[in-house]
Amino acid sequence: MSDIIGQAKLGDGRRTSFGWTTRWNEAHAAKARADGWWTDETIGERLAKLAMAEPDRLLVIDGDKRLLAGELYEKAQILARVFVERGFKPGDVISFMLPNWHETCIIYLGATFAGLVAHPLVTAYREAELRFFLADSGSRMVFVPRRVRNSMIFDAARAAVVDYDNPPEIVLVRDEEPGFTSLDALLATKCDAALPAKVDPDAVRMICYTSGTTGRPKGVLHTHNTIAAAVGQIHKYWQVNPGDSFFVPSPISHMGGSIYAFEIPILYGTVAVLQEIWDAEQAITKMDEHRCTHMAGATPFLQGLLTQGKASNIHLPALRVFICGGAAVPPTLIREAHEWFVHSRVQRVFGSTEVPTITIGSFGAGDFYHAAETDGMIGISTVKLIDSDGKETRTEGEVLAKGPQMFLGYLHDEDNVPSFDEDGFFRTGDLAVLVDDHYLRISGRLKDIIIRSGENIAPKEIEDLLVQHPDIADVTIVGLPSPKTGELCCAVIVPRGDARPDVSTLREFLEERKVAKFKMPERVELWKELPRSSIGKVLKVEIRQTLINAGS
Repeated sequence: MSDIIGQAKLGDGRRTSFGWTTRWNEAHAAKARADGWWTDETIGERLAKLAMAEPDRLLVIDGDKRLLAGELYEKAQILARVFVERGFKPGDVISFMLPNWHETCIIYLGATFAGLVAHPLVTAYREAELRFFLADSGSRMVFVPRRVRNSMIFDAARAAVVDYDNPPEIVLVRDEEPGFTSLDALLATKCDAALPAKVDPDAVRMICYTSGTTGRPKGVLHTHNTIAAAVGQIHKYWQVNPGDSFFVPSPISHMGGSIYAFEIPILYGTVAVLQEIWDAEQAITKMDEHRCTHMAGATPFLQGLLTQGKASNIHLPALRVFICGGAAVPPTLIREAHEWFVHSRVQRVFGSTEVPTITIGSFGAGDFYHAAETDGMIGISTVKLIDSDGKETRTEGEVLAKGPQMFLGYLHDEDNVPSFDEDGFFRTGDLAVLVDDHYLRISGRLKDIIIRSGENIAPKEIEDLLVQHPDIADVTIVGLPSPKTGELCCAVIVPRGDARPDVSTLREFLEERKVAKFKMPERVELWKELPRSSIGKVLKVEIRQTLINAGS
C-alpha cells in the first residue's frame, strides 16, 4: 500500500496514516485479506460504481423522502469537495449529532470521499459531553439539528464550543440560523476542488466513543476494512440479500445503526427504512407497510414491537430476522416473539463497539433453544474465555475476542495497554460460559458499565458528580434488571445528617451540570453505609444482589 500518500509504519505493532496511530499486526491483516473480510474497497468506491450502473436504485426511505443511489452520490460528492475547498485534509474529523435522517447518509459518504473521519454523536448528549467529545476527537465541523424532542441540540453545541480557541464549525441540518452555515447551503455550493485519488482502506474511517470504567469515554478507531468485515459477516449470517428492507430505529450514532443505514444498502442491495425516534406503534405500522425483512435493536425495541404487535394484531409476515442485543435479553421474550412473529428468526447476539457482532445468533432450522437460551454462535471472531487466574477455561470466564472486524485500538494509547492481551485479543470485560462448544451465554460483567436501552453508562462519571452534592456523604451507582430498558440506573446513597435525597433531587443536580438524561438515576436507595472490601473498594456485586433479592 506504499502508493497511498500519508502512510508510514511505526515499527512493530503500530501504524500511522494521516496523523492517526493505530495498533497493527501484519499477520492479522494478511489473514483478514486472505479470508476475504478485508476487501480494500471503500464504501465510497462501491457507491460510485452503483450510481453509475443503477442511479435509480432505492437506498433509504426517510418518511416521504426516497434517497436513490445517484442522488446520494451526487450530493456526497458536492459535500466532499466543499470539505476540501474549506481546507479539510484526509484524517480530519467531522462530527454529526443527528437523529435517523437521510441527510446523515450524505454527510457520512461525503466524509468518505474526502478521506475524513466520521464521528457520530448520540442525540441524548448535552453540553458537558459535547465539550469533551469535540475537543478529544479534534473535530473540525459538527452537523446538528435545531432540536430533537425537548433537547435543544443546536444551543448545546454553541455552548459547548464557546471557549474553544479554534472551535469546530456548527452546521445546521433542516434549519437555518443567521451567522451559521446550513447543510442546504453547503450542498448548493459550486466548487471543483480535487478529491483524493485513492482513500487508504486501512486508514481510520470512524471514531465512536464508548464509556469506560474510568468514567472517561474512550475513542474507538475503526477503519474502512474493519467496518467492511463487520458488514460482510452480517450479510453472510443474517440472511441479508438484495431486495431486503432493513428497519432502522437503532440510533445511527451507534455502530449497529450506522451499518444498517449507511453500509448494507450500498454493499448488499437492501433498503434502509429509517425511524427518527423509536415509537413502537409507528414502527410496526411502517414495518408492515414496507414489508421489512430485518430489524436489529436492544431489548426495549423487541419488547415494544411485540407488545404493539399483539395490541394491533399485526404479525409482520415479511419479517425474517430480528437481532436483539445491547442489553440483557430474557429468554422468555425471545420465545414469545418467535410465537407471535411466526415467519421470523428472533436471535440474541453479543458484541461491542470495539468488536461488532462477536456472535451471530442461531439460525439452525428449528433451533429455538440456542436462540433463546444463549447469546448466539461465535461468528468470524476467535474467542477465548479466561478465568480469574488468567487461564483459558470452558466454564465461566472473561470473553476475549479478536477478528477482522475488531477495531485497531483506542484514540489514546494508554487505554490500549489494559485492553488487549499479549496475543492481541480484546478484553471485553464480559463474563460468559461456553454452551455446546460454539455458543456463548453472557453471565455478567467485569467492567463497571450499565447498559440502559442500549446506551452505556459509566457509573464512576455519575458518582464523581453526585458525591459533590451537599446532601450526599457517600454514593455508588449500580445497574438493576429492568424489563423495559434492560437495566436501570440506581443510586445507593449514604445521606448527610437528616437529608433525604431522591430521584428529583439528583436529576436537578445533574441537569445543572448538563449531564445527558439517559445517565440519570431512576431509583434511589438510602443506606447507612456502603459495604466495602478490606482495601476500601465498594462491593457493588453485593449491593446489586441485595437489591435484587429485596425485590428492587
